[in-house]
Amino acid sequence: MKKGLILCFLMLWASVQLFSGCTDRNTIIDQNSEITGHNWTYLNRFKFTFKIDDENAAYNLYVNLRVTGDYKYSNLFVLVSQTGPGIKDAVKRYEMKLANKDGEWLGKGSGNLYSYQEPFLVNHKFAAKGTYTFIIEQNMRDNPLREVSDVGLRVEKSPRTP
Repeated sequence: MKKGLILCFLMLWASVQLFSGCTDRNTIIDQNSEITGHNWTYLNRFKFTFKIDDENAAYNLYVNLRVTGDYKYSNLFVLVSQTGPGIKDAVKRYEMKLANKDGEWLGKGSGNLYSYQEPFLVNHKFAAKGTYTFIIEQNMRDNPLREVSDVGLRVEKSPRTP
């Protein structure tokens, strides 16, 4: 009985260690939102809110994106809006390259889905501690933009941060 209890405890401890080791302590947010029916319309604006506790650190920000193999363009334009303490509301347009000129996808493929994580702010310093909100919307001519599965935001402390 005692050996069984010890074995059960060791298995539980090993599981906790395994799963706690999978988290990246530098990650502030890594969140994705599914796009209903893979049809991204102009009205589908995805909002991501997170808190910055260290305004002296540098951060890397990425747009996460997944498209199907049936997506018909080699790129995708997004508008990224940001609000937060110490900054004026700002909107900037970014282009994400998704395929080579010969049509080869640049993302990581799994079945018929291709995943991308494109940096748009590198070694960025936030003006102050506080809560920040980023909104991502598609900025292509097609409405809806078909075969886009997910969009998201990743914010992490830069490895260069002292």
